[in-house]
Amino acid sequence: MIRKEKAKARIGLYSIGLKAYWTQFPGLRETLLAYGRYIEDRLGETCQVCNFGLVDQPAAGKAAGEWFSQRQVDLILVHSATYCTSASILPVHQICGAPAVILNLQPVAAMDYPHTNTGEWLACCGACPAPELVNALNRCGIRPGVISGLLGMEEALSGQEERPEAARAWEEIQNYLDAAMVKRALLGAKIGFLGGNYAGMLDLYSDATLLQKGFRVHIEPIEMCDLAACLREVTEGETAEKLEEIRRFFAAVGGSPADPIAGEPAPVLLRQSAAAACALDRLTGGFGLDALAYYYHGAGGGDYESLAAQLIVGSSLLTAAGIPCAGEGDLKTAVAMKICDLLGTGGSFTEIVAADYNRGTILLGHDGPFHMAIAAEKPFLRGMKLYHGKRGEGISVEAKVKPGPVTLLGVTQTAAGGLRCIISEGEAVEGQTLMIGNTQTQVKFDLPIDEYYNKWFAQSPTHHCAMSVGRNAGRFQRTAELLGIEWARI
Repeated sequence: MIRKEKAKARIGLYSIGLKAYWTQFPGLRETLLAYGRYIEDRLGETCQVCNFGLVDQPAAGKAAGEWFSQRQVDLILVHSATYCTSASILPVHQICGAPAVILNLQPVAAMDYPHTNTGEWLACCGACPAPELVNALNRCGIRPGVISGLLGMEEALSGQEERPEAARAWEEIQNYLDAAMVKRALLGAKIGFLGGNYAGMLDLYSDATLLQKGFRVHIEPIEMCDLAACLREVTEGETAEKLEEIRRFFAAVGGSPADPIAGEPAPVLLRQSAAAACALDRLTGGFGLDALAYYYHGAGGGDYESLAAQLIVGSSLLTAAGIPCAGEGDLKTAVAMKICDLLGTGGSFTEIVAADYNRGTILLGHDGPFHMAIAAEKPFLRGMKLYHGKRGEGISVEAKVKPGPVTLLGVTQTAAGGLRCIISEGEAVEGQTLMIGNTQTQVKFDLPIDEYYNKWFAQSPTHHCAMSVGRNAGRFQRTAELLGIEWARI
């Protein structure tokens, strides 16, 4: 399948100043606008930029707010270029409700004190208005973020290596840009809910309206008969093509020496899994889905039960194609997986399995979909005579996440009726895992195992989460903030 093209964030940008300065200090206005164009050009490498220019009096602030509203920006970056009264910028954010971040980016590392005049000093004093702006906005119910550091323009123009103060600031800016992209991509994204939840998993039971409110997604209930109808349309030629795709993606594996229920994938089950994968392709295409949560228990030997047992392979292929699939009907984790995938970091269906106290690691994985883009090696297929706690037989995916930094993203519903994102960074390490047809990875966290357990459990998590590769806590945090969702970091 061809991956869906990601949406580009729409970023509002303006620089601030005091109108009285322009006649007093010729050239200052032009200097500040040049700094703003540098920021615009750098932002434009990854997003769509709407640069209003200068806001230097309340009337300009009103005009900027209306301008940004018309363009439906996802985020407004306030370039604190020099001093500006807070009365000038307040109208921008009262009119346009997009989240705001103040950029306190000094253009030089230090002024040449004996040779710097007042106009040149004013071009360096972006920190001066920052506390006033934050104070005024907060008192008006608007809570901006603040990023401080160096602009980096001087080094860029001279070909010098970027200073750490600039690199850190731009990394923080990029976190916001990535979060704004996710926010735009989630707007109206269709999350399919096929079948129902695994019965009795109360933490998985989701308030679909709450998810639509918090993440701006659309939840689309889908019946098993919809999938069965898609299966009836699958041709022998499509099934044969899908079998070839499966053989390219996966490595078949023989029986497990420790577990008699895990064995060689039977040819008939491979063919059924291929046909089911084709049906999933038709289903997601027909409904225009961006992600899927699925589960069907069955009543013993029915056609739907047989079909549901063959979905792991196809859902893993869909996940790799940018349509994350979460098992057991876990809508909240489907959204978490979608966020990870939008950021290009994977997003594999995961739960805590057990601890290895000898190694100081925690085993994480599941018996369901896996994101092949983050695999340590070609994932295995195992034939399963049964799925533990579930009906039917079929083929499961066995894989590990590649060694290196990983970040977990969990989404849970709170007792107060809100949403919470739970974020945690760790390190995937080499180590043995079980040969039982599950996706499993040994992960080491900074905290001792039991302390980590207790801190994670204290957040009242859904017992599933999404595992991504890389250190993504900053981006996940900013995404939650832009969406107005509570977050916690372990």
